[in-house]
Amino acid sequence: MAKQKNELWEWSKALLIAIGLAALIRYFLFTPIVVDGLSMMPTLHNGDRMIVNKLSYSVGEPDRFDIIVFHAPEKKDYIKRVIGLPGDIIEYENDVLYINGKAYDEPYLEEYKEQINDGLLTEGFTLEEKIGQEKVPEGTLFVMGDNRRFSKDSRHIGVVEVGEVIGSTNVIYWPVKDIEVIK
Repeated sequence: MAKQKNELWEWSKALLIAIGLAALIRYFLFTPIVVDGLSMMPTLHNGDRMIVNKLSYSVGEPDRFDIIVFHAPEKKDYIKRVIGLPGDIIEYENDVLYINGKAYDEPYLEEYKEQINDGLLTEGFTLEEKIGQEKVPEGTLFVMGDNRRFSKDSRHIGVVEVGEVIGSTNVIYWPVKDIEVIK
């Protein structure tokens, strides 16, 4: 009888430790997220399930073109791509991204650009037109969805405070046919 109680106690401890570790990992390191909507097409699809790396920006800063998850003003979490870093001057002209006066390629948009036959994927704008400032303010990021015609992003909601960023994401784990690491 004592042996049975001891074995039950050992199993209970193991279960509690496993639950505790899972909670710690999810709260501090990684958490799942489901893509909701079409704003990141063709890179991400509605319903894709991804892993958010919460640790990535605890030890580093967001890089240009990272895909990030952040708390949006609508009390939702958004998934967008970092376009502008603090101090950057952002401009779009003739479907070309200019950062600090230099043109940048956006290979993740090529699939959509090839499909468009009625104008530009990204309508031209300057940062000042969208947020009323010449440069991305310190402590903030300018983000955009890859589906530029149908994305609610910094052009509409303004810049994102770095403190609102949950983490980066680049691993799709579901559905199985879409499993990949996004560059």
